[in-house]
Amino acid sequence: MRAASVSDFRELARRRLPHIFFEYIDGGSYAEETLRRNVADMEAIALRQRVMRDMSAIDMTVETLGQTMKMPVGLSPVGMAGMYARRGETQAAQAAAGAGVPFCLSTVSVCSIEEVAATGTPPWFQLYMLKDRGYMKALLGRAKAAGCPVLMFTVDLPLPGSRYRDVRSGFTGGTKLRTALTQAKDGVLHPGWTWDLFMGGKPHSLGNVQAAVQGGSKVTDYLAWISRNFDRSVTWADIDWVREHWDGPIVIKGVLDVEDAKAAVKAGAQGLVVSNHGGRQLDGVKSSIAALPRIADAVGGDLEVYMDGGVRSGLDVLKALALGAKAVFVGRAWAWALGAGGQPQVARMLDILRAELAVAMILTGCSAARDAGRTLLDDA
Repeated sequence: MRAASVSDFRELARRRLPHIFFEYIDGGSYAEETLRRNVADMEAIALRQRVMRDMSAIDMTVETLGQTMKMPVGLSPVGMAGMYARRGETQAAQAAAGAGVPFCLSTVSVCSIEEVAATGTPPWFQLYMLKDRGYMKALLGRAKAAGCPVLMFTVDLPLPGSRYRDVRSGFTGGTKLRTALTQAKDGVLHPGWTWDLFMGGKPHSLGNVQAAVQGGSKVTDYLAWISRNFDRSVTWADIDWVREHWDGPIVIKGVLDVEDAKAAVKAGAQGLVVSNHGGRQLDGVKSSIAALPRIADAVGGDLEVYMDGGVRSGLDVLKALALGAKAVFVGRAWAWALGAGGQPQVARMLDILRAELAVAMILTGCSAARDAGRTLLDDA
């Protein structure tokens, strides 16, 4: 099947990936109400079609944090992408660079900061507040040395959400023997993935935390270390500590509340991502797109407002811009595409988003993405 939409990449990834990894990408927390709400609320927004407006030229570029994005889409940090395709983070970063959009590298990536930066375009770097501040400081130093232009600081993960699919699939919660048997069975049933990952995709560690985990040999060893190091005591005052060790732009990821957005401004952030972690943390909260307008109205003049969660098409990108986002970040969309077939599929996914965004802009009379506003929406 040749993918024509983001949902097609989901199906291709389901076919190619072992069950445990597809469920890890695809699932949310608890009953997945917020995961569904992210998509349903986006679908419910109506664009306002306009015609006869001379749309012979459109401009998708946006300027943000000293960078030019060729379209207002970036790749969100996604953990363990190097288990979906051979050296997955480097492949995705190369696809993003080819499209002229930013790629944000997860702390829990298989490929290290240095490996991804060696592709020629240093990634944005995502970090959590960890109990081991010495290792945090080392990671920030590595990101700076690699030329990472932006730090995306995730604040909605003081502990991992309860993800039922991961328990049912055997990814978490089982014995080591059960996990090993599940992975062995998955490998046999998905020979294309197995060949790709094990012939050219090793090592299967987490490159950014490997040095902190003595005796680690499997991805799950590194994930366990990260889980033990999430810091529930973190407050906005801790951003001062981060600033002591990072002199570039800071984007706060995981904001759904206006008061928290105002606190991000007071903390000196240069941007924030309106996000519920793709429905993977606290289930039952509002969708990202529902939270976006009030936050954009409250702080959009003080910092850059981005959004992620529920973006499945270029039409969704324009809806988010109309409601106040400077740009959107997509997570599952690129993870599905990577799982479907590596860099070429991620590049195709971005091409699809670009083509769909062009249609949406032309048929709403929006000639420049940077000028998108609420007049593009039909509120009847």
